[in-house]
Amino acid sequence: EVPAELRRLARGGQVNLDMEDHRDEEYVKPKSVFRAFTGEGQKLGSNAPQVMGTSSPAQQAENEAKASSAIVIDDSEPVTNIQIRLADGGRLVQKFNHSHRIRDIRLFIVDARPAMAATSFVLMTTFPNKELTDENQTLKEANLLNAVIVQRLT
Repeated sequence: EVPAELRRLARGGQVNLDMEDHRDEEYVKPKSVFRAFTGEGQKLGSNAPQVMGTSSPAQQAENEAKASSAIVIDDSEPVTNIQIRLADGGRLVQKFNHSHRIRDIRLFIVDARPAMAATSFVLMTTFPNKELTDENQTLKEANLLNAVIVQRLT
């Protein structure tokens, strides 16, 4: 019987097929020669230094709770949740008033992760990726209501 793959290639025409019977022979796997990669590599992404001084999970939770309580929320004003993806792989979610400023987010990050205080970083939006350079803007002015912010080390 001719395999369907060959019938399709022939499109109804003639197919020549040579067959050899090797049923009585023991299969010997061909030897493959190992060749190490000899090309050049390209590094993708930015050179983000590792943040030193990571604390224990209990200490980290305590720092996050302290930072969260330092943010004063006015219940008479509108409130938004901001999710912050940190350069160390962590994630913080915090409630802010619409009138809070971008610098308040930066201070919250430094309070939650004290090791970041000595590290230079920028805050960016996602989709579209945009660096938040004016830290005096309110969250509403910067269109950051219920947004995700990414921390990038510089």
